[in-house]
Amino acid sequence: MTDHQRKQIEIINQIEEQVNSNSVKFSLVSSVKNYEDDTRICLTSVHIPHASLIDKVQDSLIKPLKQIEPNYYYYPEDSLHMTIKNIRVINDPPHFTNEDILKAEKVFSDVIPKHKKFNSYFYRLLLFPNNLALIGTTDPELDEIFLDLDKELNKESVSDDKKYSNPKYYFSNMTLARFSKASDKFKSKVQQLFPALSFKPYLVDSVSLLICNAVFKKRRFINTWRLQ
Repeated sequence: MTDHQRKQIEIINQIEEQVNSNSVKFSLVSSVKNYEDDTRICLTSVHIPHASLIDKVQDSLIKPLKQIEPNYYYYPEDSLHMTIKNIRVINDPPHFTNEDILKAEKVFSDVIPKHKKFNSYFYRLLLFPNNLALIGTTDPELDEIFLDLDKELNKESVSDDKKYSNPKYYFSNMTLARFSKASDKFKSKVQQLFPALSFKPYLVDSVSLLICNAVFKKRRFINTWRLQ
């Protein structure tokens, strides 16, 4: 494990402590009755995982959890994604204009092709107040991409309006399920699955800019770029 990964784990543990003590200092998505029809949309960037990772997540995590709480919202195969960098958080009306989208696309076109592919190392599940996520450390390149995008988006007055718990050491996050509140039996199943997690390093090789709601519906892809 690298020093960068150790720093990421420190941040992740701090986030868990904030959640457990109800003292969250970062942006969260509030629950709704119908996630797929949620009209709140965001402008964000993600990596679309390869089929091998999607299949493993579905088989080893989502299917067992669905047996415990079938009425929670679970991300289908075509909605699973890894967030790279938010630009504007979900809202209705949106916090962005068509001009903002064009500016963001230009920034991503300039920035993303300059950066290298990086590995994500998924190692744990993390329960937030209204969702469950698969979490991974990464190579330092994710920070470099994030901070480079941040700097250039700020120059174009399309600054990220999401609240973060940390100014660096960003990590991989893949949301698996959403709910109003996790039941005790769901929490118990999460704890049971946690020690059995076994993921190979996953290579992130592309970044997509898009509009979508919290569960990756109502989506419109703007563009996709390959990393070196």
